[in-house]
Amino acid sequence: MDRKRNITSSDRFMAKVCMNCTVCKYARKKQQGAAFWFVSKIEGELCPFCRAYERVYGRKAHEPAR
Repeated sequence: MDRKRNITSSDRFMAKVCMNCTVCKYARKKQQGAAFWFVSKIEGELCPFCRAYERVYGRKAHEPAR
């Protein structure tokens, strides 16, 4: 039952917050260390900004930008 959700303006705003988050930005850039571990563990469970980032961009918040 994995339905595709329509991306709202709220999702885009929250994804932009994740994109500018210091911890997430560092994790995307370095791909290792404490920040990377932290983001990869909490993104899907606790952080609504990381979940919005995944919905909007189709990849996890800790994955490198293309």
